[in-house]
Amino acid sequence: MKCPICNKGNLKKGKSKYLEFGIDFGEYPAEICSHCGEIYFDSATVSKIQEKSKKLGLFGLAKRTLVGVSGNSLAIRIPKEVAKFVNLRKGEAVLVKPSSKGKIEIEITSKK
Repeated sequence: MKCPICNKGNLKKGKSKYLEFGIDFGEYPAEICSHCGEIYFDSATVSKIQEKSKKLGLFGLAKRTLVGVSGNSLAIRIPKEVAKFVNLRKGEAVLVKPSSKGKIEIEITSKK
């Protein structure tokens, strides 16, 4: 079967590691494109991955938020669940940097 993403490679059966928010869920059966490397899991595998994600409290952790203004700066609120996951607390120092166009990285640089 042709890859629906690149339409150049063929899908081959194999195993692929699955990571969510940097946490290794292990390897799962998958179909992998021989050209672009895109990975496809079947619905039963997706269900297993979602169950594990829910059990670990990761399912739904990504949140949308709005950009506000604070003085001359833009402000982004970090949802409570995300702050808890990364152990971020009020008063800690962070490094904010662009990692690419359209993507910002926030690294905690000091612990209270």
